Amino acid sequence: MNVIQQTILQWKTLLLQYKFALDEMNTKLNILNQEFQQIHHHNPIEHLKSRVKSPESIQKKLYRKGVPITPANVKEHVRDIAGIRITCSFVTDIYQIVEMIQKQDDIEVIEVKDYIQQPKENGYKSLHLVVSIPVFMSQKTEKVVVEIQIRTIAMDFWASLEHKIYYKFNKEIPLSLQNELKEAADMISMLDSKMLAIHTEVEQIKENEKDENQMEEEWMMEWVKDFLKKADKQFS
Repeated sequence: MNVIQQTILQWKTLLLQYKFALDEMNTKLNILNQEFQQIHHHNPIEHLKSRVKSPESIQKKLYRKGVPITPANVKEHVRDIAGIRITCSFVTDIYQIVEMIQKQDDIEVIEVKDYIQQPKENGYKSLHLVVSIPVFMSQKTEKVVVEIQIRTIAMDFWASLEHKIYYKFNKEIPLSLQNELKEAADMISMLDSKMLAIHTEVEQIKENEKDENQMEEEWMMEWVKDFLKKADKQFS
């Protein structure tokens, strides 16, 4: 095998490891989501989307960092090759997902960036995790870094629109549009808060109805027991 063939094989193997890491992480998240649904009757994860950066994108990132383009430098300098985006209905879901991930024994949380508590200047909100997850292969186990972005559906809509505008204007968004995007981000934040308040109220109503139904069932059981006792005395 010549040098070119070896280099191609190294890159293919490297990218395959990142794909495997996404497979592992997606499986974990789906399990956690289903378990949460079973216990709490609510899915914190609405949608999962994952991707592995293309070799071209990876090389451009290394070039911008001013480091040689090698598989070793990829692992050391690029943390978002494998990426997962999680969308949720409510802000509280985001922190529940983070807590579940942090409790996984085989996942190491390397970095947390909370742009919900501290939004970016342009209004961007999301929670970013950088984690390391073991990938078990036939001859070795490799720890692979995955970036996870968690946001509400409303936050995701804003981020998608901002991304399109950002590249439409070649990364130089006019000030007037920047102000409008910031205003839209503030409105989306208010919408998230309002939807969470409605959700909380609905859950409270359901809980109160559950308590009332339980009390009614207990009363009926006591009535039946009392009736059977009286009947037993009458016919004994």
